[in-house]
Amino acid sequence: MQARTPAAPAQHPSAPLLSRLWDAWRLRLRRRYLVARAIRRRRQLRALADRTAAIRPGDILLFSTMRNEDQRLPHFLAHYRRLGVAHFLIVDNDSTDGTAALLADQPDVSLWRTGHGYKQSRFGMDWMNWLLLRHGHGHWTLTVDADELLIYPHWETRPLPALTGWMDDRGLPAMGTLMLDLYPQGPVDAAPHQPGDDPVQVMPWFDAGNYMMRCQPQLGNLWIQGGPRARRFFATEPRRAPTLGKVPLVKWHWRYAYVSSTHTLLPRHLNQVHATDGGERLSGVLMHTKFLNTIVAKSVEEKARRQHFANSALYDGYYDDLAQAPDLWCHRSARYQGWRQLEALGLMSRGGWV
Repeated sequence: MQARTPAAPAQHPSAPLLSRLWDAWRLRLRRRYLVARAIRRRRQLRALADRTAAIRPGDILLFSTMRNEDQRLPHFLAHYRRLGVAHFLIVDNDSTDGTAALLADQPDVSLWRTGHGYKQSRFGMDWMNWLLLRHGHGHWTLTVDADELLIYPHWETRPLPALTGWMDDRGLPAMGTLMLDLYPQGPVDAAPHQPGDDPVQVMPWFDAGNYMMRCQPQLGNLWIQGGPRARRFFATEPRRAPTLGKVPLVKWHWRYAYVSSTHTLLPRHLNQVHATDGGERLSGVLMHTKFLNTIVAKSVEEKARRQHFANSALYDGYYDDLAQAPDLWCHRSARYQGWRQLEALGLMSRGGWV
């Protein structure tokens, strides 16, 4: 997403030296805590298919935690293989459908299983941080959910190795994205989808312009809110709407750690994927396919499980609305026509990559 924001005040050069040193020390301790926590939580994972010995230097790796995603998985795997992902490292969080069996049969997938709580693992990030620490060091890594499909400028013709090679040449350690909620026209459970179908074709509509963003002082990340969820479910309390800024693509080092999903990382400089000098930085979009026709049944299940929000009771109304199969389309909805359209709308940027 194009962003022209001032640098976060906590790290501004004019801030008192002692204040900046205190912030740096505190964040360093927090990062070390998250790494140590991830090492402890490794015992919660049981390997079902460990093929990590096949990982080669320079391979682009994808990391994900998922549950009951067998309908999305055929297209998810095909999309990221097309982009150039060489190996998938996936944690199955106690799926009850065919997710684990499907993944275990893939020769480029390493699979772990856990029955431990998703919420108690910081929404899966303890498991991701461990696998990133163990296997991601020195690699370009993608950390995404099963309902997130990465696109970026020229993605149809230039695979990830071309993109990451360009970033390496310019010393860019990470790329930020906007998570763009997609939806169908009509009730969210009415658009037919079969395994292998491209969900972007099934629900090609999105909100083009109702986004708000601000730079968070503590970690320097962009906090983006808006889209159909803010418009439909949080219209009276927009500050409670989900945040849409993520940093999924990172040249990983074992000392790094995700803090809050893939919204923020430590060290702090990895979050500064937006320009602070009036220019633009390279950015992509995560096509968010949450509102597939399975969303109604999943909303009922997730409300009962209470694993997806820190204050789950506050989101009961959100799940209740989704269980009624709402129509998220409105007269201002835009139909997706390709990455150039998103660039023209300011939702992604080439940032010098031409």
